[in-house]
Amino acid sequence: MSDAVLGRLRFGVLGAGAMGSALVRALVKQGAPSPDRVLVSDPHRERREALAQDLGVRTTDSGRAAAEFADLLLLAVKPQVFDKVLADIAPATGPDTLVVSIAAGVSIATMQSQLAAGTRVVRCMPNTPALVGAAATGIASGEHASEEDRRLVRALFERIGIAVEVDETLLDAVTGLSGSGPAFIFVIIEALADAGVKMGLSRSASMRLAAQTVYGAAKLLIETGEHPGRLKDMVCSPGGTTIAGLHTLESGGLRTTLMDAVEQATLRSRELGRELEGKLGS
Repeated sequence: MSDAVLGRLRFGVLGAGAMGSALVRALVKQGAPSPDRVLVSDPHRERREALAQDLGVRTTDSGRAAAEFADLLLLAVKPQVFDKVLADIAPATGPDTLVVSIAAGVSIATMQSQLAAGTRVVRCMPNTPALVGAAATGIASGEHASEEDRRLVRALFERIGIAVEVDETLLDAVTGLSGSGPAFIFVIIEALADAGVKMGLSRSASMRLAAQTVYGAAKLLIETGEHPGRLKDMVCSPGGTTIAGLHTLESGGLRTTLMDAVEQATLRSRELGRELEGKLGS
């Protein structure tokens, strides 16, 4: 999707928290759209002022105003307030509006039932590494979204990392894996650093080595395209240190624990969606 196409659109953004702000910064700093074609809504004045001063975008405390302004409306608000947000913006939506939601667990059907008929809806699940341009995002499109809409949304999220299109039934799994996954990795990094301290390294040296090790391993996997099992085998010498450590990981059930963590996060995402649907009477 060319910058020329993006530059013609007017962007409304509801929510200037961490994720909403990251997306706005990525859009504007890459040149399309221009700041005057972005209107950000947030109830917190300090958030609005920070974006306005840093990027020159327009801001408001009215979600309805952002919806009325937008060709593309990004919903970057918590699921817990989604019912109020949908009720507020519904009169400003319709076939000319592309609504992009990053709320966990809120289905396309739920959004379409509350918005004006024919509103084009795309549901996305990015993760917090969006803050440093390294997000992993799952994307699912509603029945009214066109192929051009899909390409546009994918291009937007590829500005902050990678984007993968999936069936909406799998977005809860995306939430459990890449949405919650950074927290799991942070725990692993912390544990590796603690182990380094236990073995005599300083806290600062141990943390830097642990974080870079995880980063380097992921980079090696992505750039070589090798299977992780093959890369693991390359590190393991017969009778060496790595295979001894891997034996301990297998004894501790690391694989099962991580799989269970992703499963539980996925189930919680589904539960959040059902709770909201019940709240909305969908």
